[in-house]
Amino acid sequence: MSVVPRERPCRRRLAKCAALLGMVAVSWSPASAQNPSPGAAVRPNQQVILVTGSTDGLGREVARRLADGGAHVIVHGRNRERGDALVQEIAAAGKGSARFYAADFSSLDQVRTLAAAILADYQRLDVLVNNAGIWLQGTPGRQVSADGHELHLAVNYLAPYLLTRLLLPRLMASAPARIVNVASAAQSPIDFADPMLESGYNPGRGYAQSKLAQVLFTVDLAAELEGTGVTVTALHPATLMDTPMVREAGVPARSTVAEGADAVLQLVTGTGIASGEYYNGLRPARANAQAYDAEARGRLRRLSDTLTGLPSPPR
Repeated sequence: MSVVPRERPCRRRLAKCAALLGMVAVSWSPASAQNPSPGAAVRPNQQVILVTGSTDGLGREVARRLADGGAHVIVHGRNRERGDALVQEIAAAGKGSARFYAADFSSLDQVRTLAAAILADYQRLDVLVNNAGIWLQGTPGRQVSADGHELHLAVNYLAPYLLTRLLLPRLMASAPARIVNVASAAQSPIDFADPMLESGYNPGRGYAQSKLAQVLFTVDLAAELEGTGVTVTALHPATLMDTPMVREAGVPARSTVAEGADAVLQLVTGTGIASGEYYNGLRPARANAQAYDAEARGRLRRLSDTLTGLPSPPR
């Protein structure tokens, strides 16, 4: 059975629900890019779905459910042991299949290596779930990526922006296809005079700015891809889910990983999903006003292309 319904994308519409604030907390530690682990081959007509950050927490649950639905899941993360364990679990269930790829999203070179490996290994890509992310709450001081960018912006936004752009031709060739950006209701307008937060830094602001950037990208890319058969959405899956990082931080959980996975799976498999929408859980919602500012989206697009070394697409 097909995981993604074979439907033409709907036109972008903006919901009237008010967005609620919250954070999805995940952890970060550096790692090196590695070769993919052995995994099952893709069966004829089997859908291929990449879930970044899928060795733990929300991403792991999403990957498991998609595999249970019969998909071939490209598992991504930094920890090979956890990645291989998930691939083996999926294989043992006997419904879908999987393969693990390691890459550290604090390095754009590793993102490029990951994209090149996926393009070389897979002739189709039906869904990209940009789930990997960090929240450096409790970490003292501003941190930067291997490329010198503020770390929240680098991992939560620039890495998935670059990965999406590099994989986009394969997604378009596999259409109808979907891109799901796991953002957050914690959103702070981007200060284009100081996007790297060199002044007034705090981890909450870094996280919230990077998550709003994902929503701006969603709205912008949906307009760019109208008529191609590729649907682009973003969501706040749930607030402070019961992940290992939340428990280790001593923060009381306010929702479950299962609730968050329900919301992500709706955008992957549901019908009537309009491109360019932002969801809070299972319902369409209104993001921060900057997401609907065409000038701000254009500025972010140009900044993103410069920081990732990509040529700006024609508009």
